[in-house]
Parts: sequence; C-alpha cells; structure tokens
Amino acid sequence: MRIHFIQHEVFEAPGAYLAWAEKQQHEVTFSQVYRQDLLPDEIDSVDVLIIMGGPQSPDSSPSEYPYFDAKAEIAFIRRCIDAGKAVVGIFLGAQLIGEALLAKYEHSPQKEIGVFPITLTAAGINDSKIAHFGSPLSVGHWHNDMPGLTPESEILASSAGCPRQIVRYTNLVYGFQCHMELTAEVVRLLIASEEDLLLQSQLHQFVQLPDVIQAYDYNEMNNKLHKFLDLLECAYRRSLVNK
Repeated sequence: MRIHFIQHEVFEAPGAYLAWAEKQQHEVTFSQVYRQDLLPDEIDSVDVLIIMGGPQSPDSSPSEYPYFDAKAEIAFIRRCIDAGKAVVGIFLGAQLIGEALLAKYEHSPQKEIGVFPITLTAAGINDSKIAHFGSPLSVGHWHNDMPGLTPESEILASSAGCPRQIVRYTNLVYGFQCHMELTAEVVRLLIASEEDLLLQSQLHQFVQLPDVIQAYDYNEMNNKLHKFLDLLECAYRRSLVNK
C-alpha cells in the first residue's frame, strides 16, 4: 500500500498515523508543504491519502501562509476521492475534504484543546470501521472549526464542545476533527506552538493546561485508530477487486 501524507506544519505531525503505516511496512511519501513540497502530479502512486491539520483554514490566503495553497489541495483531494482512493483528513484535513465535496467548513461551538471524550452516534455505532472505538472514548482535540456536511455524509461521533468529531463522507472517505494520532512527542510540539494555554484555559471551558495534556496516556486512542486504519485498508482492497 502506498500512503501519502499532506503535512502543513512540523508541529502537526502524523504521529500514530505514521506509526501504523511503518508498522504495516507500507510505502510512505510526504508533501510537507511548510517546506515548499509540491503535491504529487499524479494520483496513480497513491492508495491512501492522509491530510493532516494546521493553523490554517480552507479560506486562508497566500498572503497569510505563502506555502499553503488551499485550492490546489482541495482539487487534489477531489481527484483522489473521484478515483476511489481511501482518504482520511484530520482537523484542517477534514475541513478540506468537506470543501472538496462542496461542503463549507464552519466554526465549532467551542474551542477544544486537550483530551476530552467523544460519543458515537447511532451511525457511528453501526459503522464497522469505528464501532470498536466504544463510547465514550477520550481523544485529543486542538481546534476552533469543524468540517462541513454533504447530503450523503453522516456524523459518527460528537463531543460536548463540537458536534462533528468524526464524519463519514463515503465508505472510503473519513474526516476526523479530533486527534487520535497524538503521542507524547506530537503533544510536545503542539504545546510549543500554542500561545498562552494558561490564559486560554481560563477563557474556554474545553481548553486544558499543558501539564494535564502531557500527562495523558495516548496508547488506547492510538491502538483504536490503528484498527480503524486496518479496516479502512481492507475496505480499499475490496474496492479494487470489485472494480
């Protein structure tokens, strides 16, 4: 399997997603756009596209982030979806998937930074790829916004601060507003990139202090994410047989 990551910032690292790909000995490639990497010219070399997060929004302009071309990424994501690739977006990546499917991202009711539980919806409980998450499941959060919804999409999980934590767009396309990929190292990078978490924790109900976030054991959410990715890979392989 050929896994391609779009990474927008060094501190929005793939964490448990990359660990899964390496454990399965998949071929891994990157477009690290913060290093001026280009997107692939062709999609034939991609089986699974994973789009990471970032401080940008789908509306961010080149004047704000000269290395971030939202329109180009949205077009590339749409090509992958139309070609039947498996596509997973995290945070900004989830919002870009929605935009690729003509679903406008929105602001989340609450800002969330830290570890808080998500609850599966009825659709989530019946989704064979995430039913094993259980409900509730504590996962990572680091966001202000949430992905848009298409008429065919289904919300699979929500939290007290955000109603769209996991969205299924198709059998092979999923958006995660939450961060199940967090590891101790990724958390360290995120905290270092964030301005004044102490003040933010006083202003926002769902923002935790750095020591609380760093003390959490992320293994359970990582392992459940790995099983989701295993199941997504199986679904993708079946789709190739059925073509």
